[in-house]
Amino acid sequence: MQKILGITLICLLAVFCTTGAWAADAAAGKAVYTAKCKACHGAEGEGNPAMAKMMKVEMKPLGATTADIKGVIANGQGKMKPIAGLAPADVDNVVAYVKTFKK
Repeated sequence: MQKILGITLICLLAVFCTTGAWAADAAAGKAVYTAKCKACHGAEGEGNPAMAKMMKVEMKPLGATTADIKGVIANGQGKMKPIAGLAPADVDNVVAYVKTFKK
């Protein structure tokens, strides 16, 4: 009986963990992206050509992996400075939102 309960608990945890219960919130990420990223990176991550020209940079596609995106937010890249004042949850939410662009 305990073995069945243990297996049932493991199965429930597996289902619960894959449902996104602990996933980042892309809607909250959109609000942060709009406030801190959209002016340079565009509404859908396509880049703002006028901003790129003014800064004399080539807009690169947004990072492909979660680690890439988090790294650029935290450390900056090229002329982009790190984004200050974001809680770790905000960064996770922005990453979740950026990943919606690829759909």
